[in-house]
Amino acid sequence: MKRLSLITSLFLIIIASTFASKVSLDAKSGNRIQIIIEIIRDRKSYELSATLFDNSSASAFYSALKQGPITVDMSDYGNFEKVGRLGMSLPRNDKMITTEPGDIILYQGNQITIYYDENTWNFTHLGKIDSVSPSELRSILGDGKIKAVFKVK
Repeated sequence: MKRLSLITSLFLIIIASTFASKVSLDAKSGNRIQIIIEIIRDRKSYELSATLFDNSSASAFYSALKQGPITVDMSDYGNFEKVGRLGMSLPRNDKMITTEPGDIILYQGNQITIYYDENTWNFTHLGKIDSVSPSELRSILGDGKIKAVFKVK
């Protein structure tokens, strides 16, 4: 009976640790960043926070941000994202995903995108903007060009 109880306990521990590790693969709560969105046409700015994912691309991005803010000029693409050149290359962890509003994506290793709608392609997730609804995000990002300043929070 003790052996069965021990085996059952070990089984539950393994299941719990597997679930916990899958959750931690999504986001690192310690790697939070700030994004200041400057609407060029309207001369307005918005401050957003985001949580970076747990992969080598997001870690490299976070390391670069620890050296100082990164400013990216971004423009609309496809009526579902803002995209701009990052000014550096980061390691890629591409996989077929469907983006959601608020996703921060690395594209081709040297471009960063902020999604305000869905798209399916081979991308690398860098992170996710916190606590902003899709309609709020679309309103913040607006039409036309923006300047996004990424920095460690």
